[in-house]
Amino acid sequence: MKFPKPHTLSQIANLIQCKFVGDSNFQVLGMNEIHVVEPGDIVFVDHPKYYDKALESAATIILINKEVSCPEGKALLISDDPFRDFNKLTQYFKPFKSSSVTISETASIGKNTIIQPNTFIGNNVIIGDNCVIHSNVSIYDDTVIGDNVTIHAGTVIGANAFYYKNRPSGYDQLLSGGRVVVKDNVDIGALCSIDKGVTGDTIIGHGSKLDNHIQVGHDTVIGEKCLIASHVGIAGCCVIEDEVTIWGQVGTTSGIRIGKKAIVLGQTGVTKSIKGNATYFGTPVEEARVKLKELASIKRIPEIIKKLKNI
Repeated sequence: MKFPKPHTLSQIANLIQCKFVGDSNFQVLGMNEIHVVEPGDIVFVDHPKYYDKALESAATIILINKEVSCPEGKALLISDDPFRDFNKLTQYFKPFKSSSVTISETASIGKNTIIQPNTFIGNNVIIGDNCVIHSNVSIYDDTVIGDNVTIHAGTVIGANAFYYKNRPSGYDQLLSGGRVVVKDNVDIGALCSIDKGVTGDTIIGHGSKLDNHIQVGHDTVIGEKCLIASHVGIAGCCVIEDEVTIWGQVGTTSGIRIGKKAIVLGQTGVTKSIKGNATYFGTPVEEARVKLKELASIKRIPEIIKKLKNI
């Protein structure tokens, strides 16, 4: 998430009432999660296990809960609770705005686009030309939808990320200030949920087709011409490369990558990143030909035991 205008390190420190290490005029351009940070971004870290990863990332401002040696060309924001203060920044730069109308006055809707009854379109939403948005769809603030897109009834686009910190008082949600971007020629089935990014974008690539009852987690990027069948659950921060086919009831863990033109057969659990141009099956996921051989061997175990007893 980029800020509307650049801020200085001292201005950001003042917003969240914390100390800083670095030039008070050090430029701060935005904030992001670690997998998508760029120079000028703030990234937060609150566990020593991940200090090095944050300090060595592309982010140039690290919101951290301990004063450590600051790498050259970077700055620190020292907070007793970086998770809380990252939320404060999200609330400041991307506050929730209520809407009392079905289609926001700040929404932009293209030529020949059809919006069926009982659909909600939030603030600053952009919808392109020749789209069909069926009834009871909810499109949250800041969503961007391209041309020739069809979204079927009951789908929700832009809900908050499923991202929580476990505290003694209960679970504390990391606020979402990102977007969903749906490219041209995408079809999205009924009763799908596509969560917005925490600070970046969840992206559905050009020409991809999603069946009914699909969950897409925050900050996930789905490439071009992907085909995803019903009851698939894709966790947050995944990368699905171009022309991937995912069949029904597949689930993924977060942060994995599925390579270009991979095929994932039904009821597979994608527990790790997998390469493209191959077919996969099973939990934990393996190439289908390997997994099917394993299953065939398991079926032969009683026969093998019987033969051993007769030796």
